[in-house]
Amino acid sequence: MTNDIHDQHIRTLGRQLADGSMNRREFVRFATLLGMAAPAAYAAAGLAAPTAARAQSMPKGGVLRIGTRVKEIKSPHTYSWGGYDSNISRQVLEYLTFTDEKGVTGPGLFEKWSVSPDLKTWTFNVRKGVKWHNGQEFTADHVIWNLKRVLDPEVGSSMIGLMKGYLLDDTTVNGKASTKIWDANAIEKVDDHTVRINCKLPQVAVPEHFFHYPMAIMHPDSKGVFQVGSVGTGPFTLTEFDLGKKAVLKAQKGYWGGDAFIDTMEQIDIGDDASAAIAALASKQLHGLVFADPGQYDALKALPHLAFYDVPTAETGVIRMRCDAKPFDNPKVRKAMRLAIDPEVVLKVALRGLGVTGDHHHCSPAHPDYAAIPPMKRDVAAAKKLLAEAGYANGISAEIIVPNDHAWFQTQAEACIEMWKEAGITIKLSPMPGAAYWDVWTKVPMGTTIWYHRPLSIMCLGLAYRTGVPWNESGYSNKEFDEILTQAEGTIDLAKRKELVAKLETIMQEDGPLVQPVFRSTFTFMDKRVKGFSMHPTNYMFGWKMGLEA
Repeated sequence: MTNDIHDQHIRTLGRQLADGSMNRREFVRFATLLGMAAPAAYAAAGLAAPTAARAQSMPKGGVLRIGTRVKEIKSPHTYSWGGYDSNISRQVLEYLTFTDEKGVTGPGLFEKWSVSPDLKTWTFNVRKGVKWHNGQEFTADHVIWNLKRVLDPEVGSSMIGLMKGYLLDDTTVNGKASTKIWDANAIEKVDDHTVRINCKLPQVAVPEHFFHYPMAIMHPDSKGVFQVGSVGTGPFTLTEFDLGKKAVLKAQKGYWGGDAFIDTMEQIDIGDDASAAIAALASKQLHGLVFADPGQYDALKALPHLAFYDVPTAETGVIRMRCDAKPFDNPKVRKAMRLAIDPEVVLKVALRGLGVTGDHHHCSPAHPDYAAIPPMKRDVAAAKKLLAEAGYANGISAEIIVPNDHAWFQTQAEACIEMWKEAGITIKLSPMPGAAYWDVWTKVPMGTTIWYHRPLSIMCLGLAYRTGVPWNESGYSNKEFDEILTQAEGTIDLAKRKELVAKLETIMQEDGPLVQPVFRSTFTFMDKRVKGFSMHPTNYMFGWKMGLEA
């Protein structure tokens, strides 16, 4: 696809911009996604393009210390903590594309791309002049190795949840169900600097999928393992790693995107104690946090040397039920669980109003493809009726497991437990250390899971609820849902896609495996000496853009 405004896809978007069914920001997001250069997309939308270059007046040198959790990092393609594990490796390992703070996807290790009118054939140009830290040139072969690895079911990457619909087929091998790449030429090397993706079905979000945090580009010699000294293409090298304590990253000279301003980034584990982070920032032992918790807001806001950053997101704590565990195997019970909840109460109690209410379908107003269907209002009488129809006229009893590494999860659960009681639903709260919970998060009958922001609602739905994908923690399977989701993923017309998303949202409310009352605003605090920082909705941090005043 060219940057010509008369191109077929851009004309479609242009019509929607003109008739008001798409706003100017949405036009920019989708035009760039389909390969239009960002300056041209902004100009076509009548917006001023943001400055792409970093400020060269940034202070140089110094050690930037960031409070976070230092979790296991050895397997980037199977990461499940975008704000923790990937924030260490992303300073070293890069991504094929880059989705910015506004949700606009542009070049990364791919410098440009084009797509066929049917959204099936995507041609990506590998950026020239990029070298690995060992001096080797970055080429199409490295891209293809990474893509095939994340699509290998034996690896267990969540990328399968995004790509299954258009790059994978279900099959049977030796009597066992399996998944494989749908065609031998699905991932095609055109030349040393060109990769073509030949999809079995249309897909609008391929470039955004390439910025999903497990899609870090690793050197094939790594065999999928990231550790101290690992080779990357990024601005830093990892020189020290102590699990649960600290990761140290040193700036590389000659980075293709421009050398980092700081000399060193230290990511320091602050544990589960919210007060410890407050004390470290107050005493200036830390320059900032990857992200802050609502319970820390008041104390940190009162510190005059800190600057506050926030952004609306689709980040949420999903209370999910295993669809193969009684009593949650009955969809009427699952719907009753939702009907007994007032999201406004949860928002005030758990998040102190720092967010927006959800409607139990995991699609956020922060998503451009979000559909505003009627909210699911609290109706205790209806919840009791559904329980009786499901054979539980005297109510139900169950246990909810809540990890302790997100403080507001427990407050959310406590608020819901009180409301469930009125419907005859008795739920026991069982906190669990995060380190133990994330070993069993897909197995417990009822639990709470952090789901970070994704740029599109169809990405959230594909990762979490498509049949058989690695992160389908609830075991949810709905043939109609899968079919509509695949159709939505291949629909460029935003108005039509929203119609499909509305159907998906309705299925979630009626049949889905979740209670999901709120989306939180992601926020953090940084010392005012930190320059060049901006809050990314997915809590991603880019050390090479940041400077530190003495």
